[in-house]
Amino acid sequence: MILKAKVYNKVFAFKSLKEVMSKANEEKSGDELVGIAATSASERVAAKLILSNLTLEDIYNNPVIPYEEDEVTRAIYDGLNLRIYQEIKSWTVGYLREYILEHKTSGDALLHISRGLTSEMIAAVAKLMSTMDLVCGAKKMRIQSHCNTTLGVPGTLAFRCQPNHPTDNVEGIMAALKEGLSYGSGDAVIGINPVEDNVETVTRLLETVKNFMTKWEIPTQNCVLAHVTTQMKAIEKGAPVDLVFQSIAGTQKANDAFGVNKEILDEAFALVQRKGTATGPNLLYFETGQGSEVSLDAHLGVDMMTLEARTYGYARNYRPFMTNNVSGFIGPETIYSGREVLRADLEDLFMGKLHGLPMGIAPCYTNHMKMDQNDQEMGTLLCAMAGSNFFMGVAGGDDVMLSYQDTSFHDDASTREILGLRPLPEFEKWLEKMGIMENGLLTERAGDPSIFDK
Repeated sequence: MILKAKVYNKVFAFKSLKEVMSKANEEKSGDELVGIAATSASERVAAKLILSNLTLEDIYNNPVIPYEEDEVTRAIYDGLNLRIYQEIKSWTVGYLREYILEHKTSGDALLHISRGLTSEMIAAVAKLMSTMDLVCGAKKMRIQSHCNTTLGVPGTLAFRCQPNHPTDNVEGIMAALKEGLSYGSGDAVIGINPVEDNVETVTRLLETVKNFMTKWEIPTQNCVLAHVTTQMKAIEKGAPVDLVFQSIAGTQKANDAFGVNKEILDEAFALVQRKGTATGPNLLYFETGQGSEVSLDAHLGVDMMTLEARTYGYARNYRPFMTNNVSGFIGPETIYSGREVLRADLEDLFMGKLHGLPMGIAPCYTNHMKMDQNDQEMGTLLCAMAGSNFFMGVAGGDDVMLSYQDTSFHDDASTREILGLRPLPEFEKWLEKMGIMENGLLTERAGDPSIFDK
């Protein structure tokens, strides 16, 4: 491999592919924090130039974390289609970018070759892409999955209704849930982040939502986002679980900090297949985000974007129903500004979809970041244009339990209306039956949660 390039009469030389990948990344505060980011625009250009001329075989032969040392690397390589890889291994990363953006290349063609791409290859090509490139590439791919409803139907945009409460108060949760449903939010999932991560709380919330879904015949799925092992205990005790949730990361060390590994995920998937309440076959819900490995001191000298791609390589082995990216959730130590969030969201949406994952994006931020509602709305619209399967729905756009800003119920409705998108088909029929929607638009009845109290 040639790991040096000349830019403006200065030669930049790098020691490894891992260093090239880090230096080629767009500006991110987390990479700067751990001292692996490019120190100048010229160095970043040099790294991108080198990367564009490397072959996919070069990247295959040099994983950023060795196979023998990391479970995530093993999952990526063990799940690779070697026949497809052999057909494309001589491609350069620059040629892969051209192939992705060629107007004749279909989404099906991209999803075919993706089975022969390692996560580092996918991260590498994304590093060469502009904002519009990422939107264009991501938009081509449409990935569907099915739990109780079908996510990713062309012409649709779904939402997770997220009725969190700072004390797990059922009345408060139900008030937010009813408001969200009255705005057409909730077809992706009704997902609650519990304050108390224990079997009793998880079971109570699952039963409350499932009973409400049954009473009102709501075609969606329920989930309580506790640790996977807590959810497994709840399932064993008879709790009605449609989706099993877990946060995952791009290194084994980070996943160890999350208290999760392949053995636990395998067991959880098998359990929800046997004792879950959903139709399936896609029964897992993963959340990810650039920076988690940095926050856990588990990055191993690899840049955040590449680690995020590795997270998707780990996830695709489980064929999840939904994968949600929350890169803006951690804070300014990993993603500092609105511009960094927007770039990370588009990178993650593209990389996740090229892994064959049903991706959603939470263009979220915390109040101590240099980001505001305008940045968030730009990110939401760009990701919707790029074909995000779903977004979040939070009362007032302010999650009072997790203390961060996300898309509101109003944002959900506006995004659909601006881009001419509809709810998932089963859910739209239910909205019409409830008088909340007609011909793809909300009615005057929309936004009135009291319709569920009659």
